[in-house]
Amino acid sequence: MRRFVIGDIHGCAKALRTLVECIAPQTEDELVFLGDYVDRGPDSRGVIDQIIELQDQCRVVALRGNHEIMLISVAFGGTDGELWLHSGGKATVTSYGGSLEKIPEAHRQFLGQLRPHYETEESIFDHACYETHHPMDQQSDEIRYWTHLAAIPPPHYSGKRVFVGHTPQPGGVVLDLGHLVCVDTYCFGTGYLTAMNVETGETIQVDRKGHRRRIPAQAL
Repeated sequence: MRRFVIGDIHGCAKALRTLVECIAPQTEDELVFLGDYVDRGPDSRGVIDQIIELQDQCRVVALRGNHEIMLISVAFGGTDGELWLHSGGKATVTSYGGSLEKIPEAHRQFLGQLRPHYETEESIFDHACYETHHPMDQQSDEIRYWTHLAAIPPPHYSGKRVFVGHTPQPGGVVLDLGHLVCVDTYCFGTGYLTAMNVETGETIQVDRKGHRRRIPAQAL
């Protein structure tokens, strides 16, 4: 069984497709997605379609990101959408044929079932950040979904390694501080979509056009 953690996708469906092909997940493998599937990139709908399809292929753990929170609040909660539209939401509306009313029921269910975090015996997976002295089920939404890594938090009191996204890393380089790993490598911009094998630390990276980055001395 392999466990991969995957950073922010932001509508980069071509990158996700190549990334999954490179991983070639088997039934017993687990893919942990850190959220922000939608907005900014060209094909948010296609990203969600792929993740839903993956659920029949391997184990999928899909977390909620701040961009899913904005989409849900606008599409299903009646919140004014101006801020979201200027934060990349226009691309998501376009991917759904120009109207959020065209979001399929399967996508509504997917969005409604996203997890706030995921925890194993050795690792914690969270979208944005964490409070060092609080259990994961007691983290504030502000910290969990919205806080960037402007200040690096100390190790979590549990001693577990924490994997996050949300804060784009310059140059497409994974931020690995030992106790904290950020795998948001700016796919929708000039970086890559990253998958990291949690056990080995080896990475696969693909740019938004679907081209794999060749990293010397790295393999699955």
